[in-house]
Amino acid sequence: MANIQPLGQRVLVKRLDAEAISSGGIVLPDSAQEKPQEAEVVALGTGGKDEHGNDFSFSVAAGDKVLISKYGGTDVKVDGEDHLLLSESDILGIIK
Repeated sequence: MANIQPLGQRVLVKRLDAEAISSGGIVLPDSAQEKPQEAEVVALGTGGKDEHGNDFSFSVAAGDKVLISKYGGTDVKVDGEDHLLLSESDILGIIK
């Protein structure tokens, strides 16, 4: 568990490693790889109220593998590892 508690409707995720070999078998250096869009949910925010005053409930849970927007969120280091802090609205879907 991370030593950070997201606030509000934010979610802390850890990006999953990108493929280092292309479909044609070429090894890609880190500089040529795109940011991975798959991540694992590490921690959920404290919740809050939506625009109608109803309690906000998260659609994801810790441990879920999710698809995230490519350029959303804020990069943070937690316990020496790279994580991403983003709004739940930047999560595009849950990978089953």
